[in-house]
Amino acid sequence: MAWIYLLLAGLLEVVWAYSMKLSDGFSKPVPATITIVTMIGSFALLSLAMRSLPLGTAYTIWTGIGAVGAFVLGIVALGEPVTPLRITAAVLIVSGLVLMKLSAT
Repeated sequence: MAWIYLLLAGLLEVVWAYSMKLSDGFSKPVPATITIVTMIGSFALLSLAMRSLPLGTAYTIWTGIGAVGAFVLGIVALGEPVTPLRITAAVLIVSGLVLMKLSAT
């Protein structure tokens, strides 16, 4: 169950990062509220996952899901650039996540 909590926490991290961008520095109330609510949800789920997962594993995977998810969402929804160096960086992050997951079992 901890891995499900961690996955959901990471997905909520992507949501709050995106809504924070849309909030325009917290000047737009609806995206700002979504940011705060999903942040709280993300942290709550991360804390549940950390009950049984090692700190380093849980935190690394949570931030990795958020980083790669925000990267993909930035490209798809915001038209951010796709460059070989950015793709390489994302692949390295995913590789690290896979290794971290493998090391936790």
